[in-house]
Amino acid sequence: MPGLLRDYFVVLPDSVAGHAVAGQLPVPDTTRTAGGAGGTLTVAHPSGRPWVVARPLVRKVSHLRRGDDALVLIGPDQVPEAVLAGLLEGARDRAGLERRLARLPGLHHVIAHLSGATWIRGTASGLRRIYHARHAEAGTIASDRPAVLAHLTGAPLDDGALALRMLDFLPHPLSRRVLWRGVHETGAGYGLALPAAAPGTAAAPGPREYRWWEPPPPELSLAEGARRLGDAVAASVRAHIGGLDRISCELSGGLDSTTLTFAARATAPAELSLLTVAARDRYSEDETWARRAVEAARGDRTDTPALAHHIIPADQAPYFYADLTATSAELNDEPLPVAPGRARAHLLLSRAHATGSRYHLTGYGGDELFLGLPHAYQDLFHGNPLTAWNHLSGLRHQLGWPLLPTLKALLNRSTFPRWLAGAVTTEPQPVTRTPLLSWGVRQSLRPWFTDHANALITEEFRAAAEQAEPIDRWRGRHVDIDAVRMGARHFQAMEDVGMTIGLPVAAPFYDDRVLEATLAVRLEERISPWRYKPLLVEAMRGVVPDALLARTTKDHMSSDEHQGLREHASELADLWTGSRLAEHGLVDARHLLRLAAEPFSPVLVEHSISSTVAGETWLRTAENAWPPPDRTPTTISPSEAAR
Repeated sequence: MPGLLRDYFVVLPDSVAGHAVAGQLPVPDTTRTAGGAGGTLTVAHPSGRPWVVARPLVRKVSHLRRGDDALVLIGPDQVPEAVLAGLLEGARDRAGLERRLARLPGLHHVIAHLSGATWIRGTASGLRRIYHARHAEAGTIASDRPAVLAHLTGAPLDDGALALRMLDFLPHPLSRRVLWRGVHETGAGYGLALPAAAPGTAAAPGPREYRWWEPPPPELSLAEGARRLGDAVAASVRAHIGGLDRISCELSGGLDSTTLTFAARATAPAELSLLTVAARDRYSEDETWARRAVEAARGDRTDTPALAHHIIPADQAPYFYADLTATSAELNDEPLPVAPGRARAHLLLSRAHATGSRYHLTGYGGDELFLGLPHAYQDLFHGNPLTAWNHLSGLRHQLGWPLLPTLKALLNRSTFPRWLAGAVTTEPQPVTRTPLLSWGVRQSLRPWFTDHANALITEEFRAAAEQAEPIDRWRGRHVDIDAVRMGARHFQAMEDVGMTIGLPVAAPFYDDRVLEATLAVRLEERISPWRYKPLLVEAMRGVVPDALLARTTKDHMSSDEHQGLREHASELADLWTGSRLAEHGLVDARHLLRLAAEPFSPVLVEHSISSTVAGETWLRTAENAWPPPDRTPTTISPSEAAR
């Protein structure tokens, strides 16, 4: 069954060929979407030809035109026309408009036409991305969905990019390698400028990337940063659910989901449903903390919304690798290592949808933002070596890092290109007592990868290293931002499951304003080996009860993954029978079949198989993704698009 398209938009040139491309856009059978929702919406050029064609399943399109200038925002909320006017009017250039856009939550795709040029950007967090490709007749077209561009241009799959996705994660800049040849991703924090054709010429100049975002300097105190973070989280939550009567939150019991539960309650919905998946591990503390949060949220307040707590029994929660064929219901932009947990996410969101929820909030992104990675101590060591060593000593004792290797790692000055060139290896995975203070984590090539796959992967890393520049010159800052952007990519899988069900899903922590507030705090105050997520804790004082902010533990579900290999061994064996990855020459299907029959093999203890599973299921969907383009979009006027 073809994959279900999530919402998308395409930006087209003002030409006859661009108009023709609009009629070729994929429009799936709306009876296959949740509730039959579907249809496309077009914002026109002044000529009347289509400029932005969107299929907004859950997001809202806001539009305003003033003379030759125009602004389109695509995000979780409808932006009032007065706000759009305040953004557009008086903005003499792109930089002026960007300054005004900083007043909004950082959740929108932005498409603007100023001074005769179109420019497009997503978010700095990577939650919203931009892709572009060259169409044979129309020239450059852009979209938030690479698969749409591949469909329009006939782009073939790229085996090098596919091989890369069999790793657990892709560091910058390899994460930008698109799965289709000729389709390119604009980097997070960068925008795409599409200049208009010069008078008297037929062809427009090619696209150009420009940088619109820089991380703020880390100079705020913990107290000041906490105030800014608290405001940003509240604004992001309001942008998603403000004014809605029924909402839901995933309440795992951890600090991140608890924070969003209380932030959601503050928007005063009529009904708030909280969902907790009970753990199989009898030592798990999550359910206990979730129950405490519910009791505190109910409290004695008379203005508390009707609050229901739904606990999903552990024996009803699927193990990882359950119902692998169901991934064909969504065509993600790329294979994502969280895909083997799709059945678990589907269960949770289905239960949330059954409560009548109109929007679901999750705490995704909290760990990447607020835990703090050890690499950051490299940055602190440059300006404050005594404080850095004091903090690092506390962390070293907690993690069991030996003294001399820790000192060696701290003093290492390897450049980012040199690190990237050696970031994959045939050697075993680093042990847990290996100090992590470099530009990232080295990854091991899996024993079931073919020589061809290994050659493709190592060549991709080598080639990227030749011209690679880090996200930030400071090592820890680079790793922090890259981790957030990696997590934002993974969250796409949850969004797509929600769209299949008909329930919008949000991760407010991936808001650019939240990212900026976090990075603006002085490093030695933002992270600490002796405090759990200190910035988030201080930001939520007065919103979340102190008793809940006191939690310093975090549960994990690694046992569910290992047990899933046994419970779903037959499904995995079916997956490797007739493997598409094997047809591409990337995996040894016989090796994978043997591992499916030996789910507790030491090989699977040392090497995760989740990314390979994700690559296989994604490839099967991508190869059969598009129904015939038998419909044309409905064109609406700019004034109608703004409503």
